[in-house]
Amino acid sequence: MFLFRRNGPRVTVDEARSRTSGDRADAVLLDVREKPEWTAGHAPGAVHVPLTKLVAGATLPAEAEGRPLVVICRSGHRSQQAAKLLAERGARAVDVEGGMNAWATAGHPVVDERGNSGRIA
Repeated sequence: MFLFRRNGPRVTVDEARSRTSGDRADAVLLDVREKPEWTAGHAPGAVHVPLTKLVAGATLPAEAEGRPLVVICRSGHRSQQAAKLLAERGARAVDVEGGMNAWATAGHPVVDERGNSGRIA
């Protein structure tokens, strides 16, 4: 019997945080939300490239090139699209179930563009 996944691989927010933070980080957290959402609040250490720019052909920032990617958005919809697009381009990418909403609900840190306590917009 064959099992087909409609969407690509996904990770929980706890798995995402474990894989992308601290001394043992093996992946880059890539936030694909739009600039105002990013500015209001994002995960510390995340890299930002909006999905709209990825779709338009933008390349990844140097710190994300050639590294495994854990892709996050607000709720998980855009990150699924981005992870699929990036995988088609040869990247190793998974997306985060529940996105930044789930990240914040789990009590993981959210900072604004100045490094202060942020919010999910």
